[in-house]
Amino acid sequence: MEPFIVSARKYRPQHFEDVVGQEAITRTLMNAIENNHLAQALLFCGPRGVGKTTCARILAKKINEDGSEQEGEDFAFNIFELDAASNNSVDDIRNLIDQVRIPPQVGKYKVYIIDEVHMLSQAAFNAFLKTLEEPPKHAIFILATTEKHKIIPTILSRCQIFDFKRISVRDAVTYLKYIAEQQGIDVEEDALHIIAQKADGAMRDALSIFDRVVSFAGKKITRKAVAENLNVLDVDVYFHTTDLILKNDIPGLLLYFNQVLSSGFEGHHFINGLASHFRDLMVCRDTQTVALLDASENVKKRYLEQSGKMDSEFLLKALDLANDCELKYKSSSNHRLLVELCLMQLASIRDLEKKKHREHGAPALIPASQFRNQQRTPAPEPEKPIPESVATDKEEATEPPRQEETPKPKPPEAEPVKIAIPGKRTDKVSGLSLSSIRAKKLYQAQKKAQSPGEAHLPEDPVEEAELVTHWQQFTERMEEKGRKILASSLSTDSPKLLKGHTIWIELPNSTMKKEVERDQHELMAYLKEALNNYSLQLKVTVNEETARQYAFTPEEKYQKLREKNPAIDLLRKTFDLDL
Repeated sequence: MEPFIVSARKYRPQHFEDVVGQEAITRTLMNAIENNHLAQALLFCGPRGVGKTTCARILAKKINEDGSEQEGEDFAFNIFELDAASNNSVDDIRNLIDQVRIPPQVGKYKVYIIDEVHMLSQAAFNAFLKTLEEPPKHAIFILATTEKHKIIPTILSRCQIFDFKRISVRDAVTYLKYIAEQQGIDVEEDALHIIAQKADGAMRDALSIFDRVVSFAGKKITRKAVAENLNVLDVDVYFHTTDLILKNDIPGLLLYFNQVLSSGFEGHHFINGLASHFRDLMVCRDTQTVALLDASENVKKRYLEQSGKMDSEFLLKALDLANDCELKYKSSSNHRLLVELCLMQLASIRDLEKKKHREHGAPALIPASQFRNQQRTPAPEPEKPIPESVATDKEEATEPPRQEETPKPKPPEAEPVKIAIPGKRTDKVSGLSLSSIRAKKLYQAQKKAQSPGEAHLPEDPVEEAELVTHWQQFTERMEEKGRKILASSLSTDSPKLLKGHTIWIELPNSTMKKEVERDQHELMAYLKEALNNYSLQLKVTVNEETARQYAFTPEEKYQKLREKNPAIDLLRKTFDLDL
């Protein structure tokens, strides 16, 4: 049994033409060798696995070739590799300088490859300066590093710098396809795209992943096998999630997200991939930007098909919600709830766009009763528009769902009170007159009588987290309307749910309590309709300890002042002052 050689070593390029994704650098080095225009100190910098050491070895071999060498001759005696990570002292550099003075026995040049040169100490760099600036004619130094910023400027100024770039997904896929053909492996192009994206621009990492997948799947590599082995979410997951979002199917979306979590994936990984999926859909909206999508032709067709089902406004809102969820994920204590709220908001975008009476930008969700109605009836009836002249804050909210029951008799509608205004009057009538107050009370009583009785309205179960969300939305709504006192009072305490239908808040003083109780009708109307539960009640209490915390008596004030300055007691006795 022959020992196994990893693909990164087996298929290491032996010529500049075989180097992947670095055409500009390889062409420069080849022209420099042909024209005898090669510098004596070169610096190769770039990310891991992009071909720095490989190009250094090829260069060291090429500069000693004269056409008479035999096949397999690599001039190993003329190539010295030094690992600066373990040989970073001044003594190591001094030994290197002593070796440089000796001319080569075979060939014209001695090449010194110093890998990870940024690991050298400050003293070692200083000891290397003079030799690096004026080396012998037969010596060439090739420095390789992944962190160029850690190298001192005096070293950088003495080297010819070559910046290696990351390997693109397209180049990595092409090279992996070539290796698969060499090994007789049947592989799907979508699978190679996943491997290339996972490698993140490093060709060595891509080859290592390829070897791992071959050990897992054998001679036939599929996209699902690669996704399973690398523990990544398949693109089908995001396509199916987006389809559920477009259908406004919140229950199905939450169940599918639970299935993803049960497979062992984290919510942060899921929402990050979903945001990238929305980005790819946005890219496919224009034919000029389709080239920015790194995917196979089959996947591109699926992206183009799904992007045609949505507009740019929807994608912008979806990207904003997904990106905001990703930013808040690390600081959140309940990661699952955060992602679920984001998914529910994503599924509610289109439904909210249809309801023009909702405030622009207000985050809201589709009520749960809508999905029960969808199971009973194939299509819900469209809502009737409400005239703006009659609509109030309560009437602007969504109407409660209609039940398929025997219609109940509606209470008789009373005619609105008409207050006659005289044609021309020289005196002005005060708004606080008895007649105007009486007419206002009569109008409010008739308006209350016209509202449907809450005894027959739905009473869906309420979750405390959903209550807090709608409470914050109402507070922000009041803030935008300029009712800052009410908004400040509502934001003082977070509401708590008692016995399933009682909303309890605790305020620091009675002034805030009166402010909330005065406007509780508007608050409860919003919450009842948003939560689809018309049995909710509000309970406002005052924390006596907090209210009395700063209520000092004159005697207590005097004692506090005497503790700070005892001379105040002498002043009071001298002038016979009262407390």
